[in-house]
Amino acid sequence: MKPVLDMTPAEIQAGLKSGRIFLVDVREPAEFAAERIHGAFLYPLSTFDPKALPNDGERMLVFHCGSGKRSQTAIAMCQQAGLEHHRHLAGGMMAWKAANLPVISIDPATGRPRE
Repeated sequence: MKPVLDMTPAEIQAGLKSGRIFLVDVREPAEFAAERIHGAFLYPLSTFDPKALPNDGERMLVFHCGSGKRSQTAIAMCQQAGLEHHRHLAGGMMAWKAANLPVISIDPATGRPRE
C-alpha cells in the first residue's frame, strides 16, 4: 500500500491545465452543485465504488473533498480494492479557495453558474 500523497492546490491546477490530472470530487451532489473545481468529476463517497473509476492510463487520478478527510477515505477504499491510487488535494476545497483559485458556483438569484 502506498502512503497518501498530499498535493497542493497549485500542483492540482497545473495538472488540470496540462491534462495530466483526472480530478475526482468525492463530496456529495449538493456540495458539488453549490461550488466545484472546473474539470473535476463527481464520484460521491456515499456511493463510491473504486472499481467504477476511470483508468485511461495517461492521467493520474487525484481525489478531493471539502477538507481532505473524505478524499483520504476514498484512497483507503481504493487501496483495499487493490488499486494503487494515493493522491489527494491536501486541505480539499478549503485549501483551493484559500489559494484564491477559481471555482464554479451557482448564483442563487438566477440559478446560473458563475466562475
